[in-house]
Amino acid sequence: MPWLSWIKDADLKNEVGQLLSIAKEAQKAAVDEFGKNVIDPFAAIFEMSGFDINYEAWLKSETTRQAQKTLQNHIGDFHQNILGYSKGWTNMKVGNVIDLFSEKNKAIAEIKNKYNTISGGKLSDLYYSLAKLVCPKSSIYKGYTAYYVAVIPKNGERYNKPFTPSDKDKGEKCPLNEHIREIDGASFYSLVTGSDKALDGLFDVLPEIIKICSGGKYQVKDKAKLKEFFNLAYK
Repeated sequence: MPWLSWIKDADLKNEVGQLLSIAKEAQKAAVDEFGKNVIDPFAAIFEMSGFDINYEAWLKSETTRQAQKTLQNHIGDFHQNILGYSKGWTNMKVGNVIDLFSEKNKAIAEIKNKYNTISGGKLSDLYYSLAKLVCPKSSIYKGYTAYYVAVIPKNGERYNKPFTPSDKDKGEKCPLNEHIREIDGASFYSLVTGSDKALDGLFDVLPEIIKICSGGKYQVKDKAKLKEFFNLAYK
């Protein structure tokens, strides 16, 4: 029996394995290249003093932070790749104008890992970029619905609504257009796969797949506590 009904086990295992490799490489690079980027000495001295930790503990924390930043840059790509395996959807790969495309569903999508991946002032740029794709009569995506997807939403909110960010240059919100929408990750996974619990299912099978991909080296502990984080992220 497959792990998930909407993606092949081999594809899922491959994507998880790739992300694990990126995590390992990021950790190694953070150690090997430590100091190549300027370290804030003021932050370091106050962190060690205020957090009551020694240099070794601070060093481990700092290298982990740097590796984590690199890994998080790839989490959005992971979701894009996973969703691209769903029937009727195409992963447009990195470097294209859009991330996902579905001719069947007349939809395109831009995937971001977290609600604050794009700063507030830049959201209007994304809006107009999507508008140029779905609004002009000459566009191949005319009549499509464009989705701005924040996999991790703000305050655990689930939504699928018109995307109307503030346009600071004009001092007003971008025009409401039902074909330009913003949606959280759980809702978008459901929309793409047809499964209401698609993202829940993916999260739940990750520990087993991680264990398999690492040959048993990496075993996710405290799964119940991690599930609490998931439930808080998607109320």
